[in-house]
Amino acid sequence: MVLLHELAHCRAGDKGTVATLTVVPHDDAAYPELVRALTADRVRAHLDPWIGGEVVRHELPLVAALQFVCTGVRGGGVTVSTALDTHGKSLSSRLLALEL
Repeated sequence: MVLLHELAHCRAGDKGTVATLTVVPHDDAAYPELVRALTADRVRAHLDPWIGGEVVRHELPLVAALQFVCTGVRGGGVTVSTALDTHGKSLSSRLLALEL
């Protein structure tokens, strides 16, 4: 077992109830493993307490990255929440704790 943060880092952005999480491997050679292991369903299940909607994965092979667009961020998202839990940066940290 390996935690995602051992293979990659994550950049985040958020607008309202949509969070965009981009996973970038530390080494491009790990990209095929991330494509195989890091599915939209897996990300959705892992972030279920914080994401109430759909998760769509976009493969970005030219930059060796995976981007996840997460909709239905619980609590109204960053623009209406006073809690840190629904901010994209918090969600990206939670994602990096996923066991692969």
